[in-house]
Amino acid sequence: MSKIPGDLRYTKDHEWIRLEGGTGVMGITDYAQHAMGDVVYVELPDVGRKVAAGDDFVVVESVKGANDVFSPVSGTVTEVNEELDGAPELVNQDPYANWLVKLKVDDPSEADGLLDAAAYGKLVEELEAEGS
Repeated sequence: MSKIPGDLRYTKDHEWIRLEGGTGVMGITDYAQHAMGDVVYVELPDVGRKVAAGDDFVVVESVKGANDVFSPVSGTVTEVNEELDGAPELVNQDPYANWLVKLKVDDPSEADGLLDAAAYGKLVEELEAEGS
């Protein structure tokens, strides 16, 4: 079973977000990076881009293909992890330390509708049991 930090919120599409005041730091989960395989490129959005919850706004390319990453909440991109430009494999090494995007969150209570670590862990267990 993948490690699942308790201080994050999760989507059913395997994104995570950590709220730090009005800022949301987000990335993909350990389960997602395992499923994708070796990450070879991360296409990050422009700073200043507005996104709604559920919008695809990042593309993570792996040896298996391109994967859309969806915003867990609505907000505005304030920062992107530029380290990933030269070293996309950092996502595979530690997907929780190597965030993708920081957002100025429009409504922090939106994150309340996301999965907590226990619920996300249950989802991952079910997926692993199905062998998908």
